[in-house]
Amino acid sequence: MKDEKKVVAIVLGGGRGTRLYPLTMDRSKPAVPFAGKYRLVDIPISNCINSGLRKIYVLTQFNSASLHNHISSTYQFDQFSGGFVEILAAEQTTSSESWYQGTADAVRKNLKHFHDQNADYYVILSGDQLYRMDFDDMLKRHIDSGAVLTIAAKPISRSQATGLGIIGADDKGMIKKFYEKPAPDMDISEYKVPEKCMQEQLNKKVTPENEYLASMGIYIFTAKAMEEALNNDKTDFGKEIIPNIIKTRPVAAYLFDDFWEDIGTIKNFYETNLNLASEKPAFNFYDEEAPIYTHRRHLPATKANFCNISCSLTSEGSIITNAYIVNSIIGVRTFIESGASLDGVYCMGATRYETEEEKAENARKGIPNLGIGRATIIKKAIIDQNARIGSNCRIGIDNIPRAEGDFEMYSIHDGIIVINKNAVIPDGTVM
Repeated sequence: MKDEKKVVAIVLGGGRGTRLYPLTMDRSKPAVPFAGKYRLVDIPISNCINSGLRKIYVLTQFNSASLHNHISSTYQFDQFSGGFVEILAAEQTTSSESWYQGTADAVRKNLKHFHDQNADYYVILSGDQLYRMDFDDMLKRHIDSGAVLTIAAKPISRSQATGLGIIGADDKGMIKKFYEKPAPDMDISEYKVPEKCMQEQLNKKVTPENEYLASMGIYIFTAKAMEEALNNDKTDFGKEIIPNIIKTRPVAAYLFDDFWEDIGTIKNFYETNLNLASEKPAFNFYDEEAPIYTHRRHLPATKANFCNISCSLTSEGSIITNAYIVNSIIGVRTFIESGASLDGVYCMGATRYETEEEKAENARKGIPNLGIGRATIIKKAIIDQNARIGSNCRIGIDNIPRAEGDFEMYSIHDGIIVINKNAVIPDGTVM
């Protein structure tokens, strides 16, 4: 199918990422470090590569420098494949001086760039989800159904439906209606997935756990139909473009019943990351048939000296000495000093190693080294890159009043302490 049809993938990552702030304080949402050694954008790009899609655009608008660096140093196809991963940042032109106003507007403003590929189909993807999907299988469903648009749909329960766009499909899996985020007490029984549709696509029975279909924000458009749908001033796919198409054109649902998680909030981000370190994580990174790709750093293996580490991930290039670590993720180049204790912590690590001269100079100034100092205890926290946490600190341990909100070096979201990127936490700090 891929050899016969020209398919272009478009990853949407242009929003401010306010729900992931302060992790998006000075980087775009797709560039946020994930699972110790990856970036969020690695998920959709890896799904594309594993599905045989080699022409990939990433649309972004805010704080794109970090994303540019990651993309350019990671995804380099040989000249014979014709493949690429290219970032299209918002730009002012003679025909438009405004920034991206929404997902649909971002795609519309870049149609002139997409035309260079003469695509038959466009795959539209989100930059902040964790899943593994074969887009070639979804493309087959799209072509066989005769639809102009196919939407990936996740079977869910009624209790999960409140925060998602709910799809109403017929026996053949063709979408007839769509409702955005129904209230918890609203009767949406008319949106239940038909038994025949569930059986044909997933070979499963409809139960209270899977009786509704939620839009995953993953779309395949026939190229001509997408351009026609964008020939207006509508700005958002989910709220405006797609409901209009459903009213007038054939739209299919592609049922997907594997792991899928929207990780757009601090709470989702934290819980999804820590689940990866559990004994039986919901998402399997250890799949050689469909790996998740990222930047090759050529770092040494992690060194653990006299440590007690359980249900945790430790990324390469780290040195951990006489520490207790449980239910945590340790990012690349993380230094953890003797006597430190981490419980439920995602430490993103560092972008470089400090020299001995730098450490000596910092010591004279009273500045902690990169990493986590001696005898420091941390619980339920996210520590962003290049943070310096001193010795004998207690973070998230003592029962002291904590206000939700933003502060200079840290913030608290849903009870999760986030230590900002490049933060300096002095010795003996209690928070």
